[in-house]
Amino acid sequence: MSTSPAPMLPVQSAIDARLRGDPELMGMIDGLYDYVPEVVPYPFIVTGDALETPDDRHGSFGRQTVVALNVWSQYRGYAQVLRIGARVTALLDHQPLTVPGLNHIVTRYEFGQTLTDPEPPGDIRHLILRYRVVTEEP
Repeated sequence: MSTSPAPMLPVQSAIDARLRGDPELMGMIDGLYDYVPEVVPYPFIVTGDALETPDDRHGSFGRQTVVALNVWSQYRGYAQVLRIGARVTALLDHQPLTVPGLNHIVTRYEFGQTLTDPEPPGDIRHLILRYRVVTEEP
């Protein structure tokens, strides 16, 4: 048994590939980023912070990787970010995911939270989505 590779990057890559591979979602947003350029048209999604914890079993190494996705919009109200969030959740929650170099066990939706950016002009809506991805070494 060897030490398991850190799954944060493969998990992020798998989520990115799943989201980019969906024409319906890509038709709803202007971009998907892990680094936001200076000027970006709305709406868009940003891969946010991740947290990784051990989830070892008898005879194998496993990890739980919690990933935040941030949906940003200038639509009046939350309807647009919530529609986008619903599509993201349909693509990830309890769906098989190909994680390079690891066995994917499950992806679970943890929570969503809507926020309004208080900075002037105050017209930016934000939806935080969080998912827990459980993996183990092959």
